[in-house]
Amino acid sequence: MSFHECVHAYIAAKYYVCLTEEFGDRGKEAFIHATRYYAEQRGRRMAQRAIRDGAPLTFASYCRYGEWIGTEEIKAAGLSNCSVFLSYTPDAIQKITRCPWHHQFQTMGLSGTAGAEYCRHLDKAIARGFNPDLVYEVEQTLQTADCCIHRMKNPDFDGHTDLSRNPDSIRSFEFHCAHSFWTFREVTAAIFSSLGEQVNARVLRDFSRDYGQKMADTLMSYQYTNFNVCTSRCLS
Repeated sequence: MSFHECVHAYIAAKYYVCLTEEFGDRGKEAFIHATRYYAEQRGRRMAQRAIRDGAPLTFASYCRYGEWIGTEEIKAAGLSNCSVFLSYTPDAIQKITRCPWHHQFQTMGLSGTAGAEYCRHLDKAIARGFNPDLVYEVEQTLQTADCCIHRMKNPDFDGHTDLSRNPDSIRSFEFHCAHSFWTFREVTAAIFSSLGEQVNARVLRDFSRDYGQKMADTLMSYQYTNFNVCTSRCLS
């Protein structure tokens, strides 16, 4: 068993369940806050790499400096992300018809709850972390509709622009899962103190049950990683 997109979604889904069961609406607000916090950290790391390379903080760079590509395991399962641009001007409109995060939330019966909140906030917050002057809108998602529609206002690219990922920006899903886990863990403990730590322990216990102690130990090994900076530790 390895880290991949669905494991990443599982961590967020588990936190939503545990937080809302324990704290109700406050738990939901904590989940939304943690999702935004996590996403903005990702966007800031992307921006740091772009600035280091002398690239402008535009939508083209936002696309090129993204930190993930689909895993072979998810591709083999037929669950990989499937998207197409419907237009480039005046706005870039992207339609997504298949997504492993949607699959995982749906499998856990959480599309309309955890999935809806996570996907409503995630990409907007990544873009905000990358450059708060960019306008990125999520008009609908697979969690509650038949496809996702993302809109980038006045992009600096068209159908001929190379938007392929910068290889130096890619981080493994081990890293991404650890980032998600530690961000949600940090926010949960900060807001709810000892009761939050009980939630953290429950999430880790459930993760260990479903994915094994070795993968749980790997998550824990990232305890002292600074996820705010682009030089963060990255394990393959």
